[in-house]
Amino acid sequence: MRGGVTVRTLARPLTSISSRRDVGRSRGKMCGIFAFLNYNVARERRYILEVLFNGLRRLEYRGYDSSGIAIDADLRSPVAIDKGEGNDGGEEASRLPYNSAPPLVFRQEGKIESLVRSVYSEVDAMDLNLEKSFSVHAGIAHTRWATHGVPSPRNSHPQSSGACNEFLVVHNGIITNYEVLKETLIRHGFTFESETDTEVIPKLAKFVFDKARDEEGEQTVTFSQVVTEVMRQLEGAYALIFKSAHYPNELIACKRGSTLILGVKELSDDKNSGKLFHDVKALTKDEKPKELFFSSDLCAIVEHTKNYLAIEDNEVVHIKDGCVSILKFDYGREKPASVQRALSVLEMEVEQIKKGNYDHFMQKEIHEQPHSLTTTMRGRLKDNSVVLGGLKDHLKTIRHSRRIIFIGCGTSYNAALAARPFLEELSGIPVTMELASDLLDRQGPIYREDTAVFVSQSGETADTLLALEYALGNGALCVGVTNTVGSTLARRTHCGVHINAGCEIGVASTKAYTSQIVVMAMMALAIGADKISTQARREAIINGLSDLPKKVSEVLKLDGEMRDLAKSLIDTQSLLVFGRGYNYATALEGALKVKEVALMHSEGMLAGEMKHGPLALVDETLPIIVIATHDACFSKQQSVIQQLHARKGRLIVMCSEGDATSVCPMGSCRVIEVPQVADCLQPVINIIPMQLLAYHLTVLRGYDVDQPRNLAKSVTTE
Repeated sequence: MRGGVTVRTLARPLTSISSRRDVGRSRGKMCGIFAFLNYNVARERRYILEVLFNGLRRLEYRGYDSSGIAIDADLRSPVAIDKGEGNDGGEEASRLPYNSAPPLVFRQEGKIESLVRSVYSEVDAMDLNLEKSFSVHAGIAHTRWATHGVPSPRNSHPQSSGACNEFLVVHNGIITNYEVLKETLIRHGFTFESETDTEVIPKLAKFVFDKARDEEGEQTVTFSQVVTEVMRQLEGAYALIFKSAHYPNELIACKRGSTLILGVKELSDDKNSGKLFHDVKALTKDEKPKELFFSSDLCAIVEHTKNYLAIEDNEVVHIKDGCVSILKFDYGREKPASVQRALSVLEMEVEQIKKGNYDHFMQKEIHEQPHSLTTTMRGRLKDNSVVLGGLKDHLKTIRHSRRIIFIGCGTSYNAALAARPFLEELSGIPVTMELASDLLDRQGPIYREDTAVFVSQSGETADTLLALEYALGNGALCVGVTNTVGSTLARRTHCGVHINAGCEIGVASTKAYTSQIVVMAMMALAIGADKISTQARREAIINGLSDLPKKVSEVLKLDGEMRDLAKSLIDTQSLLVFGRGYNYATALEGALKVKEVALMHSEGMLAGEMKHGPLALVDETLPIIVIATHDACFSKQQSVIQQLHARKGRLIVMCSEGDATSVCPMGSCRVIEVPQVADCLQPVINIIPMQLLAYHLTVLRGYDVDQPRNLAKSVTTE
């Protein structure tokens, strides 16, 4: 900084915490952050509010227990800030810049619409002019899923540095050393209002700012200098957006371990002007009218622009005077280095983030699986072979692995479990399954000769990312399977495959699950492509993959039948699902879907274990779904059905078309007939009736199918 005061010098009086930055030790809460800055183009306050609200609506699946926004107030003369709120006691009061006013902050418990109603009510009460136009304005917004502190306005974001909102922050992540920072800031006179870990960040920013001003007098300390010094003190994983009355019309975003996206929209009559944005360098001196967006998810910017940048860890993105500058923060250097980054073009379409003619996102995503599977396979099936560009340079290493380890959580784990038998068959390599949290708890052995495949729809699942750091530390080849471009999983693995299922907004994963299975089946085909003995089998599966979307369209016709089944089960308290072989995973995933959205106890079980305990539960009231489609385990499942029938079980059997009489003679049970496909692809078909059942059960029972109780889309806290 100026006047001979360096950034490092500013930090020294604050705290003696360790400088170790252990990103892998913790992952943050699942929240949505969004920001909007218009430059050189007039936007009314009402328009700005609606952009922020709509951004939060697109992110609400990431958290919906509370939310908040911050916008600019009307200009006013300079007013001294009360020193009693979060400043070094006894020192001269700081001032906001001339003609600047403390930003307006609105926070509310509950879903986004609660915030919208509250904001417009408060705006009316304060007689704020919604038609007032701003040629430049920076607003920030947040939707929360609580980890630190109960859902409430005071625990909602933006979190503030104090009464006059000198610094405001929205945060996705978790600050692991917040208690130490909080204690230190309290000693320096700061008062804390919330129970969140986030509140230390804006207060730390104010401390750094005031310290610099005290040591430098009237000389200016830049916004980026304040933020980089704050980063130097934080431990954990985070994505942050800063807004400050000291730096009006500026925004700063930074990240470490949590996804953050910059979107760029130029507003010009020149139809070719978008070509200017091939990299961020074009934005460093450009003063053309534009709108800029920060978001924790591409879903929130696609309706505004397709030009985006996935911000990397330790990058600080500063928007000032319509220009974008990117600094690379390094703990070992006094001054961050300036970097240039290329912009990407988003391939997502606006229709993907809208419900269309469907009542719920989960319903829409179930029914669009023929399309999502087609997209997953597009360009990857060629001349009876599979081409996976993200793996081709590593196939030889994978083929020489001592074992392949699938690592995931929840639905992603189930998808890997469904793919395991086929991968073992084609590769001849032992394949083991690991729940990410259990692997970490045991510190299970992973070797350099292993290939670890990490499966996560979001690419931000906390336990999976921690397991990834563990596997990287042990020297294994790490492969990622994710739906999210630019996610931490996509960046940190050595190689991988995007499933290309499209934006999935319903909290309960549906189309991502089936696309994950298909991607891992294609991985098995690619890995085993060097074996002559399996050539005929591989060609049959590739033909089956090509035909799979049509078969999925057929099974979706069972929608009405599954709704009728849901009506018959609406008052039951429990549900068992038995499967084996390829469809053990189907039993687990089907039960999970019912559990997470219908809020009904359900268990998926390996049918081979039925007589080792679960059989004691069977009576005429407990509904039991048995998956008995035609494969190598078909005769064994027939035996299971007979035994359950002998004990007067309330049976519902899923079987291949034409097998109804062989699985349920004399109509002794309810039958769901599904199209038959190759055994390794059958789980894709068989899960769809279970998805439909879970959906209809939830709706009939009056629950919110897209935002189930206590759950968010991605689990980003251990």
